[in-house]
Amino acid sequence: MRLGIIGAGKVGISISYVLKSKGIDLYGVSSRREEALALAKNYLGESLVYTTDNFEIVQACDVIGITTQDKNISVVAKAISDSFLNLKGKIFFHTSGSHSLGPLLPLKEKGAALGSIHPLQTFPDVESAITALPKTYVFVEGEEEAMPVLENLAQLIGFRVYRIESEKKVIYHLAAVFVCNLLCALLYAGSNLIDMIGFDLQPFYPIIETTIKNVKEKGPVHSLTGPVVRGDVETIKSHIEILKNMPDHLSVYSSLSVFALEIAKKRRSIDPQTEREIEEILSELRR
Repeated sequence: MRLGIIGAGKVGISISYVLKSKGIDLYGVSSRREEALALAKNYLGESLVYTTDNFEIVQACDVIGITTQDKNISVVAKAISDSFLNLKGKIFFHTSGSHSLGPLLPLKEKGAALGSIHPLQTFPDVESAITALPKTYVFVEGEEEAMPVLENLAQLIGFRVYRIESEKKVIYHLAAVFVCNLLCALLYAGSNLIDMIGFDLQPFYPIIETTIKNVKEKGPVHSLTGPVVRGDVETIKSHIEILKNMPDHLSVYSSLSVFALEIAKKRRSIDPQTEREIEEILSELRR
């Protein structure tokens, strides 16, 4: 099996690095941007082919990963399909977390087998991605004829492999957005409040880290602490008073407190009267 990568971004370079280090025959990388190819060469070495011609990668390889930005996957796939009469025997996969096989379908018309490999990881830069991939869960989907190859590559890339159904891909990606992207947004919102007392996030890192550790060990339901789960109505009111001139923060506070109240109900940590009181306070905010 000879692998080629189309797209020299953070995902493409990092998975190429890991697969090459595990002994996969990596032929080369293509990109429209010369600076991206130069970065790829820094990590992958001089021996590979680095080209601006996607078709060279397709011609030379049995398995082709399209690791471009999501919006460009269908453009790349259509261009390849239009330029090759026969792709039978080749496997194409993309690395999008939100797309199923749809963007690759023009390639199926020419006989290719299709799939996707998505490491459930954040990729702020190549270095951190390479470090994180060995402990990352990897989700794959695809046509049955492609799955043995895709699952083998996914196992080499990460820690454990799961199959994901195509129709559930968007929900899967949305879940990742909540626990990763929006977590960063939430911490940014919290840092705005921290600025008001003249500090930065540094003193808050231990409580953040302990919370993540608790969630990992006990799950979110049994890790929640704070005023809602202990029924501290007066503290909730004092928070709302502070946030009354910060509508976006107040909206986040009230929305997430609804879920915190749901947890309190599951844990039966507060009495029914206090539950109703908090529920009314939050309902009033959301009107």
